[in-house]
Amino acid sequence: MKLPVVARSLAFVSALAMVPIATAGMAQVDSRVAPEFAKLFATYQRIKASYVDPVDDDKLIRGAIDGMLASLDPHSSFLDARDFQNLRTQTEGSYGGLGLSVTQEDGAVKVIAPTQDTPAWRAGIKAGDYITHIDGQLIYGGTLDEAVEKMRGAPGTSLKLTLVRPGRDKPIDLTLTREIIQLKPVKWEVKKDIGVITIVSFSANTGADVRQAIRSIDKSLGHKPTGYVLDLRSNPGGLLDEAVTVSDTFLERGEIVSQRGRQKGDVERYYAKPGDDAKGLPVIVLVDAGSASASEIVAGALQDQHRALVMGERSFGKGSVQTMLPLSNTTALKLTTARYYTPSGRSVQEGGIQPDIRVPQLSDPDYKNRPKFRESDLRRHLINEIKTDDAALEEDVKDDPRFAMSADELKKQGIEDFQMDYALKTIARLAKAPSAVVAQAAARKPGAK
Repeated sequence: MKLPVVARSLAFVSALAMVPIATAGMAQVDSRVAPEFAKLFATYQRIKASYVDPVDDDKLIRGAIDGMLASLDPHSSFLDARDFQNLRTQTEGSYGGLGLSVTQEDGAVKVIAPTQDTPAWRAGIKAGDYITHIDGQLIYGGTLDEAVEKMRGAPGTSLKLTLVRPGRDKPIDLTLTREIIQLKPVKWEVKKDIGVITIVSFSANTGADVRQAIRSIDKSLGHKPTGYVLDLRSNPGGLLDEAVTVSDTFLERGEIVSQRGRQKGDVERYYAKPGDDAKGLPVIVLVDAGSASASEIVAGALQDQHRALVMGERSFGKGSVQTMLPLSNTTALKLTTARYYTPSGRSVQEGGIQPDIRVPQLSDPDYKNRPKFRESDLRRHLINEIKTDDAALEEDVKDDPRFAMSADELKKQGIEDFQMDYALKTIARLAKAPSAVVAQAAARKPGAK
């Protein structure tokens, strides 16, 4: 769903929302909250009259708005014209930069995930890293937008990043060269007669691109593959409609996802249309701690519908839906308006998607020492209705003997991506197994080891 389409659809949403606000709802606000508004205005007047330096009105108002939204949850925010352009870039464009998805935590810029095959990814930047300096300048305490603008720039230009990685004693200095980051959300290849489809983001046309990838895999082989690996690792999410389309590509029928808002009757359900593009062949979905939002919708749908095995690590745990609510021609609110639920009624908020088969990324030498960064680590995150215990979710009662090899040992065997290698071998085993065994494997209880 491209941004102009979003704008058109939101105009309708906005019209519906503004009616009660402008009538009875406003009267309730006036009577109950008038003293609080009086406090706000009195504070504004005091700052304007007494602050040591003259203060711009726009700065004060923007600060008040940002403060209100920051008190809600980490995904609600105010968007000005620049933010709109950034959103358009994320959903349909390209830019000169490093290929990083970042957030802000207590004034520090924290990496959510690098995008595959980008300068950040090739330099070895990891989820959970903190960016402290850009070109030697401390960025702590600034805004996230300011940090992002400094990292973007003309392709071919270089910049120096200083990172702090939990578990490492010394900072990491990296020099990276900016590239054109083409937001091509889908890549495909064939490995050992198996189709591998990698989705790096859920932007415009991702669903159509996945369908085209399946056709291209078939054409390159001259026949159907043994199965498919759908790689959603380090995919931060994106557009809900595209997550629904991707899920529908592998489903013949059934519910994909539901979203439930504040009101009891505010429920919207999305269903698969007849037609499985993969023709029932085995599917494995790879996820990790960087798989969030739309990625979790796809993984949860295919897992609950017993269409795929989910493999890897527990996902990020972002189970909320944000809606764009226009305030003017150039500004809007990105506001959390609903939670989404998998077909079985699970909310992934905080807890994420538990893989059917937990497979650690043993080929990453920093795997054991690097803390996992998830939704539950964000300040003021929405609380799940069923409280989850991260420590319990991460705990392994016994070490799995299958996962005892070191990164160096795997490298000697030519295995640079252990999770992918394990998924490919599992697909091969499933293809040789009787159909009843395959069905039983796909129908395992979510989270079973």
